[in-house]
Formats: sequence, structure tokens, C-alpha cells
Amino acid sequence: MRRKLVKLFAAFAPIAVVAGLATAPAVPAMAQGLFETVITVNDQSITRYEIEQRARMLSLFRAPGNPTELAREQLIEDRLKLDAAQANGIVLEDTDVQTGMEEFAGRVNMDLETMIRTLAGAGVDEPTYREFVRAGVSWREVTQARFARRISVSESDLERARAAVSGQAGVRVLLSEIIMPIGDSDPEVIEQRATRISEITSEAAFSAEARKYSATASRERGGRLDWQAITDLPPVLRSIVLGLAPGEVSEPLPIQGAVALFQLRDIEELETPTPEYSGIEYAAYYIDGGRSEQALARAAKVKADTDTCDDLYGIAQGQPESVLDRGTKAPEELPTDIALELSKLDPGEVSTALTRANGQTLVFLMLCGRTPKLADEGPSEADLTGFIRNQRLESFSNGYLEQLRAEARIIEK
Repeated sequence: MRRKLVKLFAAFAPIAVVAGLATAPAVPAMAQGLFETVITVNDQSITRYEIEQRARMLSLFRAPGNPTELAREQLIEDRLKLDAAQANGIVLEDTDVQTGMEEFAGRVNMDLETMIRTLAGAGVDEPTYREFVRAGVSWREVTQARFARRISVSESDLERARAAVSGQAGVRVLLSEIIMPIGDSDPEVIEQRATRISEITSEAAFSAEARKYSATASRERGGRLDWQAITDLPPVLRSIVLGLAPGEVSEPLPIQGAVALFQLRDIEELETPTPEYSGIEYAAYYIDGGRSEQALARAAKVKADTDTCDDLYGIAQGQPESVLDRGTKAPEELPTDIALELSKLDPGEVSTALTRANGQTLVFLMLCGRTPKLADEGPSEADLTGFIRNQRLESFSNGYLEQLRAEARIIEK
């Protein structure tokens, strides 16, 4: 959710505030400095105030990296997007922007009033949100107008997607992983490193980075994982993997307290279908001490004393109820880091790769079982077609934005 918010955030142009300055009493120098132009993009200005507003939004959603630096980069992109909309003759009506504001709020399970109130609580003004939506909706219209007609989805495309997403045919993948915890590290350093790794095309180079930086047990194997059915992977990771060719590395994927990257080493179709799951049952037992020797020793003892999830009730007896969390969730409802670890496990197997409370609590994670989805619960052809089209449209969109930036006149103070 936070990633989508960060990508869509647009610039705030304080027209009403600036207009008021002409007739208002003298404003202190510090306040006047807020509206100083600090970046120019094709003769359009970005003010210090806009950067401050964007940075507050990014901080609210805990986007990885330095909020101020990210704000500057994203505001530049928003100016380019709005320029492109004007060049393509796209003008939004106020009702279009209002609908977009309501739609965006709905994506994070809020009504518009609640969204505006939440942003205001973080010091983000309503006009900032309005312009953020305007840029996002405008860019969506630009990419649809320029590229939608170029995209076609063949029957073979549908067959592959159906096989990978719904389990109607067997598809398995060979992945390597790097999971880099943020913890006490500088988030900007982690983000820059992740961006660099995402450009790797060599398996050997990716493995070297995994041995150096990854925090999971697979680091000793250079991040290499065994073959996995595509349907065992978290839904968010399936769509990422489907967009990779062998050797390619995913864009950095933010998960709780960490950043993940995946390299596709191979993909294989099987004659035997692989099941899709409607529910994943798991148990998480929380151990104080994070990854300390004492906590890991405690986890090893618990592992030796348990064969099934039911055994954890005896382990947790006499302790606060909060130390044991057991339940069943749909795959898309699982936290991404939990889903990633569970995808590597068979029922009764355990992972101790995760922590909570800023690394102070070790998660003893056990897979209890998976519930197969009924045959008629698979995605429709329309859903699959939309998924493929959106993936390809995003690729065109990103390429066009890179072109606009390369051609732009950008001056930064």
C-alpha cells in the first residue's frame, strides 16, 4: 500500500497561499523562504514548500530512503507527467480529480473525509493531496492514450498466465533472494544498494551480493532457493516473477523492516498441475531477544520439542496470549515477509528468519497447512487479460518517463 501511495504522489502548487501574500501583512523571511523556487523543470518551478509537503507524505507512509531526497525526485517526475498530459491534449475536469481522490482513498480502505483528516494530522494540506491525484490520474490518461492500442494479449499469453496464476498447469521457478533488513542502518544506503543490485544480470554477481548483505539462511548458498511452484509464492511476488526473464532481478520490494530482491534463474512448465491455495494456516511464536544467541538457542529448543503447530500451545502455556499467534489467512492477506518465508516451508517446518519490534523479537514461524482452492475459484479470462495488459502498459509508461526526463531541462539549487 505504501509503495502505491509513494508512486502516485504529485506536486502541491500553493496558488491560494501565494495569491494571499500580495495583500497580506509582511511575512517573516523564514516563511517567505518556504515558497522559494529550488528546482526548475522545463521552466516550471518546484518550491521548498512543495518538497516539505511531499516529504511529510513520504514519512507518513514510511517510504524507504531519505524523504526529502525522494520528494525532490518524485516532484520532478510529476512536473514531467503533467507536461506530457498538456502536450497530449489531456485536461482533467474538477469532477475527474474528485473521483480520483475518492478512488485513491478507497484503495487504502478509507473514505475521502478520513483520508484528508489523516493527511492533515501529519501536516499535509488538502490541496497537496488534490494535486497528487491530478498528476497520477493525468499520467494514467497519457499512458492509456499513447500505448493502449499497441498492447495485444494472445491466447498463448493467457495460457501461460493461467498456468502461473491459477494452477491449471504446472509451473515452477528457480529463484535467488536477497533480504536486507533496514534496522539501525541508513535507509538511503539500503535503497541505493538495492537499486544497484536490481541492475545485476549475472547469477554469480547476485550470489556474491547475497552472501555479503542478505539476512536469511539462504545467504550461505548465495541466496539460491530450491525449485518452487509458482502458486506457493505470495501473490505479490508471482506478478513480479512473471515479468522477469531468466537472469533478471526484480525491482526492490519493500517488506516489513527490510527490502527484498529476487533473481529468476529458471522457469519450467510441468505436466502435473500445481494447486492454488485459498487459505494458509500458520503459527508465530514470539521470543524476546531478537537474533541474540540466547533467543536463537531458545528457538532451537522449541524446534526440537515441536512437530506440529498444536505443540506450540504447550510451549506457550503460562505466558501472555500475545506470544503465540495462530490462524488461517488467504494468501493475499498475509504480510509479505511472512508469506515469503511460508512459501519455502512444508507443513511442520520452521523458519526463524524474521524479527519484529525493530529486531528485538524473534519470530518462530511454523507452517501448519495449506487449503487448496476449489477448481472454479480461478481468475476469469478478463482478469488475466487485464493483468497482462497492465504489466505491459506499466513497462511502456516507465520507458516514456525515462525519455521525458532525458529530454527535460532540469535545474536544481
